Amino acid sequence: MKLLMIDDDTGLCELLSEYLTAQGFEIQSVHDGEQGLKLAQTNDYALILLDVMLPTLDGFEVLKQLRQTKLTPVIMLTAKGEDFDRIFGLELGADDYIPKPFNHRELLARVKAITRRIEHINSLNAATTSKLLVNGITVNLAAREASIDGSTLTLTGTEYEILTLLCKNAGEVVSKEQISEEVLGRRLASFDRSIDMHVSNIRKKIAEHIPGERIKTMRGTGYVFIQGE
Repeated sequence: MKLLMIDDDTGLCELLSEYLTAQGFEIQSVHDGEQGLKLAQTNDYALILLDVMLPTLDGFEVLKQLRQTKLTPVIMLTAKGEDFDRIFGLELGADDYIPKPFNHRELLARVKAITRRIEHINSLNAATTSKLLVNGITVNLAAREASIDGSTLTLTGTEYEILTLLCKNAGEVVSKEQISEEVLGRRLASFDRSIDMHVSNIRKKIAEHIPGERIKTMRGTGYVFIQGE
């Protein structure tokens, strides 16, 4: 499984490359945003580790441009305590984030959670051609796409999986804890706003096509996808 690491800390790249290679991953490292973006756009990686602070193009710009053409899963590497970096990265389409300095085992757990989740979903979807149609939104499980009146919603992998989970449980409250465990592959941490940001992104993308509320927030509990008439 091939990963791309975009980080200007060459020492960190060498250490993580050695560690992740020993765990069965193939790692390619680059140290500036422009070169990283080119590789990300022209190659198929299982996942990208993307630092925020980079020469030539910062991580936000790399992610913004990448999301115009590809939905490769991205874990942002952010400065510890910089909530803005985390929130902004999620708004741009990052799948997850991990603050520096981090424990290499935690990073490995995040990487494995995302790649394992994608492999599992792909294997399930390969065996089915079923679709979900809920309140004007069609979710094609085999193609891993969601659409409205034939127009595809440009969702990241994480956004697609959250929307699918909500649609499968339409009319019922899905807790943030359940979303975090089933989609992100980890327990929900205190003050973690990643689920909120992913849902906010989904709402905005749906609103571009149809009016009205589709995902309702149940304060202190989670979210419910409104079934409609």
